Amino acid sequence: MGIHLPSMILNAKQVLKFQSRNQLHVPKGHIAVYVGETKKTRFAVPISYLNHPCFLDLLGQAEEEFGFNHPMGGLTIPCDKDAFIDLTSRLHCC
Repeated sequence: MGIHLPSMILNAKQVLKFQSRNQLHVPKGHIAVYVGETKKTRFAVPISYLNHPCFLDLLGQAEEEFGFNHPMGGLTIPCDKDAFIDLTSRLHCC
């Protein structure tokens, strides 16, 4: 017997296409996003998420904290990694 993650989390990880820090390729139609409060994790998210009201709230927080200067080279979002995965899994279901 093993512990099974809810399918929602598994779908979110597939959609986000979790990437390592040293991998520079971002698939067509996606944008690189760095998420985390201390240690940043890189994700590739579909650009269609950028127009969703929930994601726009995150972009507003990023603008307040970082302005338009994102030293990681991609969009940096000041959000907990687990909360980000939860949000994107909900966006994928819609």
